[in-house]
Formats: sequence, C-alpha cells, structure tokens
Amino acid sequence: MATQASWSSKIGFILAAAGSAIGLGAIWKFPYTAGTNGGAVFFLMFLVFTVLVALPVQLAEFYIGRTSGKNAVDAFKTLAPNTAWPWIGRMGVAACFVLLSFYSVVGGWVVNYAVHALTGEIRAGADFEALFGATIANPWSVLLYQGVFMLLTVWVVKGGISDGIEKANRYMMPALFVLFVVLAVRSLTLPGAAQGVEFLLKPDWSHFTPHTMLTALGQAFFALSIGVSTMITYASYLSKKEDLFRSGNSIMWMNLLVSLLAGLVIFPAVFAFGFEPSQGPGLIFIVLPAVFMKIPFGEVLFAVFMLLVAFATLTSAFSMLETVIAAAIRQDESKRRNRTWLIGSAIFIVGIPSALSFGVLGEWKVFGKTVFDLWDYIITALIMPISSFFVALFVAWLRDRQSVLADAGEGSTVPKAVIRLWLNMLRYVAPVAILLVFAHTLGWI
Repeated sequence: MATQASWSSKIGFILAAAGSAIGLGAIWKFPYTAGTNGGAVFFLMFLVFTVLVALPVQLAEFYIGRTSGKNAVDAFKTLAPNTAWPWIGRMGVAACFVLLSFYSVVGGWVVNYAVHALTGEIRAGADFEALFGATIANPWSVLLYQGVFMLLTVWVVKGGISDGIEKANRYMMPALFVLFVVLAVRSLTLPGAAQGVEFLLKPDWSHFTPHTMLTALGQAFFALSIGVSTMITYASYLSKKEDLFRSGNSIMWMNLLVSLLAGLVIFPAVFAFGFEPSQGPGLIFIVLPAVFMKIPFGEVLFAVFMLLVAFATLTSAFSMLETVIAAAIRQDESKRRNRTWLIGSAIFIVGIPSALSFGVLGEWKVFGKTVFDLWDYIITALIMPISSFFVALFVAWLRDRQSVLADAGEGSTVPKAVIRLWLNMLRYVAPVAILLVFAHTLGWI
C-alpha cells in the first residue's frame, strides 16, 4: 500500500522550502545581476516584485500541493480531472529534470572551488581568471565534480522527506546564515566598505529603466523557485493545519535576507579593493577570490564562503530531484531508494553535454547556443514563466473562488482580507507581470 511522506515539523518545511528558493539564485545570480543593473535600484525593484508578484504565485503552488496532497502531476489530476491541466505538472517535472542536469554542473564548479580553497590552491597571486577557465574546461575534472554533486544530492533525497531532505536542511540552512553573518561583518569592517553598502542600499535613479525593472521581476521569480513545481511538491507533504501564508512569508523574507547578506558580503569587499561590481556571472569565481586574498585570513574565509555556496546549491538540488522522484513513486515510499539512484544517474548522464559545453563541446551549438546555454534559456526564459502564468490562472480563475479562499486559509491565522488580497494579486497583477517578463526575455519588449 502506498504511504505518503510528510514533514515532521513546520520549521522543517520552511527550512527546506527556503533552501530550495535560496540556492544559486540568491548567492550567485543576485549579486552579479544587481552589480550589472545599478545595485540599489535593482534591489528595491526586486524587493517590491518579490512581495507583490512572486510571493502570490508561490502561495498558489503551496495551495495546489497541500489541497491535493499529491505530486505535481497527480495534483492537477486530482483538482482538475479529465483535463489537460496535468501537463503543467508534467512540464514542471520535466523542467526539474533538465534544470538539475545543468544546475549540477555549476554545483560541481562550486564543490571544485571549495576543494581548491580547502587545499590551498586559491592563494594570493594566483591567476583566478585562468583558474576558472581551466576549472570549467577540463572534461574529466568537471564530470568528476558534477558526479560528486549529484551523488550528494541523491544520497540525501533517497532518505526521504523527514530523514533525508528535512534533516539535511536543519543543519545546512542555519549554518548558511551563521557563516553569511560572519562574512558580512568581516566585509563591512574593511576600509572603504561604505561605498559598497551605498551601492547596494542607496538608489541611483538613473538606473531606473524598464530593462532594470523587468530584470528584477525575472530575478524575483527565479529567486523564489517558482514555475518548476518544486513548491507544489514540497507543499504536498504539509498537513491542513499548517499556515500557508505565514510559511510563505517566512520563506520569502529568509530569501530576501540571504540576498541582502550576499550583497553585504560581496559589494563592500569589491569596492574596498577597487574592483568593478559589474563583472557578471564570473563574480564569485574570479573577482571574489582576488578580493578575499587581500583580506587577513582570506584563504580561510574564501573556503568558508565556497562551503556556504555549496550548501545553498545542494539545498536547491534536493528540491529539484524530489519533484521528479515524487512524480515517479506516486506516494509509494518503498520505491524511493531505487528510483532515486536510477533517476539521479539519468540526470547525470543528460548533464554530460552541459558539463562539456565550456570545453570539448564548446563549439557545438544548437540555435547558436551551447547545450548548457540552450537548456538554461529553455527553462528560465520559457518554462518558468509559462508554468507560473498557468498556475496563476488555474488557482485564481479556474478554481471556485470561495473554495480557494477556504482551502488556502485553512489553518491560517492571517486576516481574511489578506487572503482575499492574495487572490486578487494572483488574478490581476501576477499574470500581467509574468507576460511582461516573458516578452522581455524573448526580446519582444
């Protein structure tokens, strides 16, 4: 008989969902995107869009998952039987499979850098641009570390919800926050750090452009891990007595706090040593090592930082793999161990061309993009906004309004007016915002 897994506590769900959301979005993508889009103005827009647009969609995914109590595909089959809506769930599951196949490549880089830092290869005077180039171009090294990253992910997820994912996040998420605070304090005490704080927190309105707004809106969706069914899956393990709105609020603010801490670790240090904040994706791999090497005990602090990034990267990977596993085992936990090893191995194999996209397959292009860039584009530019759009429509327009308000509000102590506001934001604001991001990403506006 199938047995449904569940979280052992509310805090376990919050830490796991926050871990899914935080990942590379907050620690890697937010700093370099903010750095290339004016800093404080981007951060302010990101904050507004996270609260007003991304959070309502995240709560909609929570509603679908908890109300159905099923995986991403069966959730839509339960709530909208004999319709095409389960294809939204299938799209999310497929997206997680593909997303993890190339996300694990970046996760492998992070683990590789953590090893470099711990063994002393990252030291003052090293050519960090050359080191990063060699790291991502060496086929055997990149596949080895991608394999290590997937092995760690499979090892945790095969343990299940409470014994695997929840237990890992109980240790990793608090450790992440503590390490971040330590690094932020160190960065803020550097001479000249105030310029970096000003860059992050004092808006320069000359950067207030449609492009910055739409980029911030896209980052808000990416940062809360919506549009790939992970939040539907995690919420399916919740009991009806849990407060979805307070949980969603906690997860959102934890994500914003980590984004802020990432900025306070990186930008004061970058400005203190005369580097440019607009370095792009190589910021944590090329610029930050050079910055840390100028700080007393910099080698140790950089090793700590990369360990922290590895933690955050893994917590996101857990949610992606769990979304696929949940759909594969359909509540029968006896199948979990074997299916996790099988699917984890398949994801690794599918990820091999992405891993080699910066080396031996660098010249192999599909529609003008490497395999890595193509998958990234398909997931983040197409599937995430499309899925988020249809989730918003499904909950706000297809489902009966009164039943949505009742089911979403079950176990909640927030005022009913707040729940009605959420549904109205989901009805009128979120779909328009998602369409704008979609059109902007495709270059239509």
